Amino acid sequence: MEDRGFDLEDRLADLGEKRRLSPADRVAERGYFAEPTGGELPVLESAEALVFGSNNYLGLTDDQRVQDAARQAAATVGTGAGASRHVTGDTMVHRDVERLLAEVNGCERALAFPSGYAANVGTITALEPDVVFADESNHASLVDGCRLAGCETIVYDHCDADDLRSKLVERVEQPDGVVTDGGDESWLILTDSVFAADGSVAPLETISDLATEFGAWVMVDEAHATGLYVDGGGIVQAEGLEDQVHVQMGVLSAALASQGGYIAGSDALIEYVLARARPFVHSTGLAPPAAAAASEALHLARHSDARERLWENVSHLRDGLETMGFSVSGESQILPVTLADHEDAHALVRELTEHGIVVPPVVRPPTGPTTADHGDAQSVVRLVPMATHDRDDIVACLETLQDASERVGLP
Repeated sequence: MEDRGFDLEDRLADLGEKRRLSPADRVAERGYFAEPTGGELPVLESAEALVFGSNNYLGLTDDQRVQDAARQAAATVGTGAGASRHVTGDTMVHRDVERLLAEVNGCERALAFPSGYAANVGTITALEPDVVFADESNHASLVDGCRLAGCETIVYDHCDADDLRSKLVERVEQPDGVVTDGGDESWLILTDSVFAADGSVAPLETISDLATEFGAWVMVDEAHATGLYVDGGGIVQAEGLEDQVHVQMGVLSAALASQGGYIAGSDALIEYVLARARPFVHSTGLAPPAAAAASEALHLARHSDARERLWENVSHLRDGLETMGFSVSGESQILPVTLADHEDAHALVRELTEHGIVVPPVVRPPTGPTTADHGDAQSVVRLVPMATHDRDDIVACLETLQDASERVGLP
């Protein structure tokens, strides 16, 4: 009989170097992205390494207060939600984290999902927009949400508000030159705020103004901004756009040192998504210890000096990289070192890893910086400091990078 199964060995071989330096190939005592305070990671069969590649931006995964909150929730309401929250209902920790998230985001309500991916896919598919205008570098969960929603997706150039405007105008212009309001179509402008691949920040104020002008809604993915800006908010809060962004999405799994995602918006939005989002309705609810840990981390993001320490480290590391002659793009805590050759990038990551500095695997085109920004296709090595790094850690990273660059033969 003819074999109609799946030849996974051949598929793995086809993936080739895409699998190189995968963090899943490393074994760590406390998890690749769950480093102790100070950013040191004890890796089995090796010395401790300094982590400069985690999304744990405020360094709170090892904070005793966050861990105690998770323990208390587990002891009080259990380690798991047991089923979909539609089945088992809410616990006090779910209500608490959603109340705090709504407050921080300046919205009527918030809704916590088991993951950020589920929050994006669930919300987009629930809204069922007719047309989505999407940044070309949006996160995969936003892309998949559009695909599953079956909507028409119009892609605009990365962080290019002028191109977005042209796409909006083109959509409403009829063949006879008459401009209409789009009829009964529902339009959604969809963008990350901070883009993880290149550290760039979307022009949210201009995007929001365009949405108002053309009658569209705006949904912003704040996964890499949640907790890092004004009062523990994201870019939306930093720019005072709460009244213009209809759907604010964020995660509990980066700066908030936990697991899960959320959306925040009007009461009507939350009620509708609560009823229609299949990834929420048909998934076991966010684990209570994760909700409690996120609540405590959000409190610390708002009322400690963690954010200030993070941005001091970002400034110090960026200054050092630029002094060394590296091209560093972006405007956020994510510092991408741009390299012309992906083999050099792989070699640099290997050298850094072997000498105690852990950075993310190389981001290669087309998921890295766009050719419009950097000319020919290039690769980047992303360096991401945390609030818990001290000055010695930053200096150690820079010195190791300098030595590694010389060994690789970078100019």
